[in-house]
Amino acid sequence: MYFLKLLVDYGIIVFLFLLSIIAFGIGIERYRFYKKIDISIYKSAKELEMELTKGLYIIATIASNAPYIGLLGTVLGIMFTFYMIGHQGLVETNQIMVGLALALKATAMGLLVAIPCTALYNFLLRRVREIVAKWEVENGRKGI
Repeated sequence: MYFLKLLVDYGIIVFLFLLSIIAFGIGIERYRFYKKIDISIYKSAKELEMELTKGLYIIATIASNAPYIGLLGTVLGIMFTFYMIGHQGLVETNQIMVGLALALKATAMGLLVAIPCTALYNFLLRRVREIVAKWEVENGRKGI
């Protein structure tokens, strides 16, 4: 069961950290793309929108699933704590608190990934809508 402690400490938390790096990497790439895009080369709003939304689903998926991954870490941490209590019999309070703190650390990390990713996704989606609206104004809403 010590494997569960390592899985929560290193596996879940490192995985969540990597997901946050991926999401922010995509976010930076998309933001730079939005800054330099030439909307005049697109023939329709749908074509433009498809180009603008590439990769946004990854950010949305990370944002929506990070809390569940953190919750998985919490469940594993609580399982480890109960296993330790059952295996050792009477356990001191500080040992229980360390196990529960480990479990809650995973939940906190999941939320720390999900909240900024949700904000990033909404920010980028707003930029997409602005760029598409600009294209529609310049091109008379054709190609919708």
